[in-house]
Amino acid sequence: MTQTVGPPTKQMLSERVHGLLRDAIMKGEYGPGQALKPQELARRHEVSLAVVREALVGLVGEGIAVRLPNRGFAVPDFSDSRWQEIAEARRTIEPVMLRMAIERGDLDWEARVRAAHHRLARTPAYVPEDGEHYSGAWSEAHRVFHRTLLEGCGNPVLLDTFDRLWTASELARRWSARRTPDRDGPAEHRALEEAALARDAGTAADVLVRHLTQTADSLAAGY
Repeated sequence: MTQTVGPPTKQMLSERVHGLLRDAIMKGEYGPGQALKPQELARRHEVSLAVVREALVGLVGEGIAVRLPNRGFAVPDFSDSRWQEIAEARRTIEPVMLRMAIERGDLDWEARVRAAHHRLARTPAYVPEDGEHYSGAWSEAHRVFHRTLLEGCGNPVLLDTFDRLWTASELARRWSARRTPDRDGPAEHRALEEAALARDAGTAADVLVRHLTQTADSLAAGY
């Protein structure tokens, strides 16, 4: 029996536009502070204004776009206070989680940390087809390494908080990488792994704070 496939629903269209806009912002096709005009986007993607607005509201929820009073939507700017607020939140929460993970993590956690770091170290950060932008594979390996370090804390509420903050800071992290091309990220990640597996909570927390601070500082310097 042949199943009839109907036209895409509003939700399906909104999800598609959301994904396309998210990728475009992450790849720098829309620069910091640039307006995201619903009418233009609706014409470009051949969808209704309602579909575009729903997609944009979703991006605002992820911290990838901002809603401006009486001025529609835009990509956040370097000067947006959210980046420093997110960085402050991460510097407050993640070192505590890392200390807990080092105290509570078992041998399986150690093995996962080692494997996650190996994957990150062996995954190219940039591939020709993505140009100067992080490859999708590296971005995911980066997220998994940081989350695996903290998973030993054993607290799902704290891990959910990490997940939200990570998503909200992804755009800032990409901007920071393009502004500080000489930064030795691999050395920072190696130092994190070594301190964690040595069960040196103080050093690991200090390394993590410096790691997070460098990203925020590069944006605080202005455009």
